[in-house]
Amino acid sequence: MTDQELVRDLSEEQLLARFTPLLPTAGSTLVGPGDDAAVVAAPDGRFVVSTDVLVEDRHFIRTWSTGYDVGWRAAVQNLADCAAMGSRGTSLVVSLVLPSDLPVSWVTDFARGLAAACAGQGAAVVGGDLSGGEKIVVAVTVHGDLAGRAPVLRSGASAGDVLAHAGVLGRSAAGLALLTAGVPELDPALVTAFLRPDPPLDAGVSASLAGATAMLDVSDGLLRDAGRIARASGVSIDLLDPARSVPEDLAVLEGAATELGVDPLTWILTGGEDHGMLATFAPGAVLPQGFRVIGTVSAGDGPRAPGRVTVAGETPVVAPGWDHFAG
Repeated sequence: MTDQELVRDLSEEQLLARFTPLLPTAGSTLVGPGDDAAVVAAPDGRFVVSTDVLVEDRHFIRTWSTGYDVGWRAAVQNLADCAAMGSRGTSLVVSLVLPSDLPVSWVTDFARGLAAACAGQGAAVVGGDLSGGEKIVVAVTVHGDLAGRAPVLRSGASAGDVLAHAGVLGRSAAGLALLTAGVPELDPALVTAFLRPDPPLDAGVSASLAGATAMLDVSDGLLRDAGRIARASGVSIDLLDPARSVPEDLAVLEGAATELGVDPLTWILTGGEDHGMLATFAPGAVLPQGFRVIGTVSAGDGPRAPGRVTVAGETPVVAPGWDHFAG
């Protein structure tokens, strides 16, 4: 093998032989890669299932992201969806569309990134598919285990609950802004937060055990995702002043924001892909370690209609966050 070896230089079986041994395995896998389908144990009798897609030049750019970065992100964003239901990811099915001129080393790095992100959860890659195309497309389906617990839905929040968050806010968006501006050297840690988000995936199970009434991961921005809980639950959510509730996040963003002429509050409220856990808890509940209160839930009467999200009692003046079709 040479650094110049390309996907078109190998057959499908040869390419599979290069990266399949790099993929993570787990005890729950009864039949792994190599047959027409995998067989995975489901001790709970149920599976949590979610799927996500990463498209080159839409979700990542090869000049910014290594194969390892993309593999890490592909695993993490799916594992975060499982965590947000109160489950732990157990197995992933990964399909790749690969250009013929893509270096084989990119594919093996991708497999290593997948494996590294799965390691902390004990999840396995149990199969998938390969195809050729003009750009890289990564499609991942993840299965999760609830271990006998009820899933935590978006629709369970009630008036009087508190809104809490575990993880970081705004850092991935700030890293993307630095890359887009061509100045990643201004804050490499923020760039890494975009390329390889590292959310507290165990916080999803912890929140479930602590009685979380509703939950999701912040993938499309705090305002947009808080709004999803509010609409699903028929409540209104008021976010506390971020200067009081998340001062650490604002402090981390301040340098990059000053250099780029951006209000860091915009990244806090609308930046996605940090994949932290956003959950509601009944009043008086003991929050799990790592969660901090960032808002309150009300019935949504009068000007605060059900589904409305405000910030310190005021309607935010920024756009609500990422939309795949509206941009």
